[in-house]
Amino acid sequence: MIRNIQSATDLAPAYDVVVVGAGPAGLSAAIEASIHGLAVLLADENESPGGQIYRSVEHASDADLARMGPDYAAGRKLIERFRQGNLSYAPRATVWSVGPADEELDGAHPLEVGISLGGIARSIAAHRVILATGALERPFPFPGWTMPGVMTAGAAQILMKSSGLVPSGRTILAGTGPLLYLVASQLLQAGVDVIAVVDATPRENWRTALVHLPAFVTSPHALKGLKFLFDVRRRARVVRGVTAIEAVGQEKFSALRASRGKNSLEVEGDLLLLHQGLAPNLNLTLAAGCDYYWDDHSAVFRPSVDACGASSVPGVSIAGDGAGIVGAVASALQGQLAGLNASFDLNLIDRNAYGERRTRLTRELARAMRGRTFIERRFRSGEKFRIPEHDSTIVCRCEEITAGKLHEVAALGVPGPNQMKAFTRCGMGPCQGRLCGLTAVELLAKCRGGSPSEAGYYRLRPPIKPVTLGELAAWPHTDAAIVAVAGFLETRR
Repeated sequence: MIRNIQSATDLAPAYDVVVVGAGPAGLSAAIEASIHGLAVLLADENESPGGQIYRSVEHASDADLARMGPDYAAGRKLIERFRQGNLSYAPRATVWSVGPADEELDGAHPLEVGISLGGIARSIAAHRVILATGALERPFPFPGWTMPGVMTAGAAQILMKSSGLVPSGRTILAGTGPLLYLVASQLLQAGVDVIAVVDATPRENWRTALVHLPAFVTSPHALKGLKFLFDVRRRARVVRGVTAIEAVGQEKFSALRASRGKNSLEVEGDLLLLHQGLAPNLNLTLAAGCDYYWDDHSAVFRPSVDACGASSVPGVSIAGDGAGIVGAVASALQGQLAGLNASFDLNLIDRNAYGERRTRLTRELARAMRGRTFIERRFRSGEKFRIPEHDSTIVCRCEEITAGKLHEVAALGVPGPNQMKAFTRCGMGPCQGRLCGLTAVELLAKCRGGSPSEAGYYRLRPPIKPVTLGELAAWPHTDAAIVAVAGFLETRR
């Protein structure tokens, strides 16, 4: 049965596989690897498994399941399988580094994972690490986006899933992407007063998306998407073709101003929910040294992985939305492939059985991915919403750095975002660039007349999450560490 770990002192010194993240990809990777006999540790920051997609599904009421839809309810079966597995599970754990192992820690295991749990930090060794860190909502900087009364659609969804909380006032949703309509539909099902959905999807996206429409029509995404669209259009006002937006209000949000070409409108409300797509959560991936590239079709950076999720760093695999936005079903299949690949690499499954299972999972993944290219092209967010047009717009919320300040520094000829960070502190705050990284890079690239791939991304180093002095003080004091600090080892008599 599953072993719940509440303190870092209860962790084993080494595991065959460490999985980071308990969403569909991480759960599936852990299950697959454990089935083949590997010693598996699944570490996750949340109190219960499920990730963002299946957040709190174990504890959801029948009313919650009905409101959130069948795709959410499907997570219960996956978590039930996970709970029955022979593996270790560390909830409320923070993984803050992945890198080559210190030979003094465990020379037989090539990788070392830094983890904090229960107020104690530890390094554990691993043969393989599977990163299933999921996605982030991409930044949506425009005038007024930081004022009280404005939050992301994903944050509203988290509150619905984890606490059953829904907005009580007039609610407006704005942006682009399928999640915008999914959340709008869920809010309407919960009885929320959704007075408008302001769609900022560029009309010109149809030119690149249309060729992929046949594959989308024959995919399971089509029927689900149409259901959400019709449901929202039937019950709320939908404004399409918006080319500019601004949140206004005295001390807090009170209205959304939107432009459609030469025409403008103003929608009054109490809460504004924003969304313009998702981006892979790359901080731990990049800190581990994995190669990445700019995907212009989705306007995001993605890690370079093979068909089974293996990255450029030996022993490190990436599965799910952390490798590229694919959705829950495909994420689970990618997790299975990563777990299967780890089992084969560690000689716990023979070549024939491996080949048969890999072929079946690859076919299922191809079916799950059908139509995904159309979604990427159709809902690609517009450049004017990704790169602020007004110099007064805040880009880095942590350090309150404006687009104008970044323009000034870019004009000095900084070669990349890391130099821009050093000049302005953009990306140095608590979020470590999660809320400003994409915007800063695209802004710099545009100022330089190049592409984001030429500019590159922030240089991320461990720890990628805060580690307290208390956690470090609880670290076991080895002889080598004592000599490194004190210069000598005290001899006890």
